[in-house]
Amino acid sequence: MDLDNLLDRIPALAAVYSFEILPDGSFSEIRFSALNQLNRDNFNRAHPDVPTPVKGSRLRDYFTEVNFEAFIYKCATTNEMLYSYVNAHGFWMKGFYIPLTDEGEVIKEKAKVTPSDKPRTLHCLYFMTQTRQAEAENFDQRSPAVANAIMNLSIKLHETQDFHLAMAAAAKEVKKVCDASRCCVYTVDRAKKQCSLFGEQGERRQFLEEFTGGMGRTPYETALAWEKDLAGSDCIMLDDLKAIEKIDPLWYKSLTDYKLNNIILYAIRHDNKIIGYIWAADFDSEKMMFIKETLEVTTFILAAVIANHQLMSSLEEMSTVDSLTQVNNRNAMNRRVDRIISGADKPAAIGVVMADLNGLKPINDEKGHDAGDKLLSNAAALLKIVFGDNEIYRIGGDEFMVFCPDALPGDLEIKIAQLKALADSTPDVSFAVGFECTDGDYNIRRVMQIADEKMYDDKEEYYRLHTDKDRRNKYTHVREKFSFS
Repeated sequence: MDLDNLLDRIPALAAVYSFEILPDGSFSEIRFSALNQLNRDNFNRAHPDVPTPVKGSRLRDYFTEVNFEAFIYKCATTNEMLYSYVNAHGFWMKGFYIPLTDEGEVIKEKAKVTPSDKPRTLHCLYFMTQTRQAEAENFDQRSPAVANAIMNLSIKLHETQDFHLAMAAAAKEVKKVCDASRCCVYTVDRAKKQCSLFGEQGERRQFLEEFTGGMGRTPYETALAWEKDLAGSDCIMLDDLKAIEKIDPLWYKSLTDYKLNNIILYAIRHDNKIIGYIWAADFDSEKMMFIKETLEVTTFILAAVIANHQLMSSLEEMSTVDSLTQVNNRNAMNRRVDRIISGADKPAAIGVVMADLNGLKPINDEKGHDAGDKLLSNAAALLKIVFGDNEIYRIGGDEFMVFCPDALPGDLEIKIAQLKALADSTPDVSFAVGFECTDGDYNIRRVMQIADEKMYDDKEEYYRLHTDKDRRNKYTHVREKFSFS
């Protein structure tokens, strides 16, 4: 049969792929046997500088997707029709895999192909449609077993409002679906370049560092490496880890060091960006198609939960963190003061440090606000070095405050001396500082007021000694930082 003629009758992107089963039972590389005109036109638009594949072209000369290859091998060797609906390459792709005879006839029986004394050529017809947005009806085309697994996971995922508990519950359910020895949900915050790993018992920070550090990568670098390994595909599901060795030797060594036999890495995408992965090892390979169909929808559900959590975390951070210096802002300070006053979170003793930058206005006037911003960032960095274990707030343009629970006066005197010594060795940075310590039944606002007054006295002394740097308007200077009532 003329395969090209056959494919041109299919109103979708279609191709026939072929490979050989070698006498030792291994598979040769996959090659193109035919493409329809629709597929050729689509290929030429996407890759105008690359020659169009022809009969006999190697698939890997154009792209490498180990999971796609695994589906072709499985379809042709088991004589089983396969279906997938995946989020990959910026599209939602609905694909069908159909085993063909040498004559191009569809093979309907599910008899496995066994090795022979000489190479045997097998064929797989693949055709697919693609859309930019997910189509809900395609998620409905699932077996009762798959639908039940998805429902169970969705229920577990939404039983709690605690994100960490939800991710742990998801990891536990996915582990059941895969019959895996190990499973986790690996979240990726692209804005912060941070990652978290959740197993069925909760977040596993130490294992995350050990696992990624063993590859010589940070957690975020690992996420980027996996994205490269996927090469735009939705997942990697492999019985034979040798395929990993070719695309990512460091990951392959890590998997073998942990004595794992097979692997699933499934991308969790939101707006076509990877925001997480499902990772499972030593899964039941006999259930591969059931697992694939379940995770196709599971990752869609997980993506919504992870994206919402990251959005809410970002909004929360914006409301409590100063964007320039990355210390807590005045809103956070007000909330903290309210908790102390209400008794909800009142330390038995507390030290309050007020630190005000000297000379910010001349820097802004003479060198511009970019230089002033750099000065503020440098000042905040020094505060973090000295008071990194305490609560640092930027409460005004050039004003910072530090809450030091359970601090002793002598401890604060040492820290303030360290701060001023660091400032002396940093260009343009100079602090006016005041502090107060108290315990018992204290009024936190009064403690803040005393520390503020001491800081202002220190500032007056600084400008008395450096009159050339005093650009303040002493007649209109008004202190409006706190209501001390």
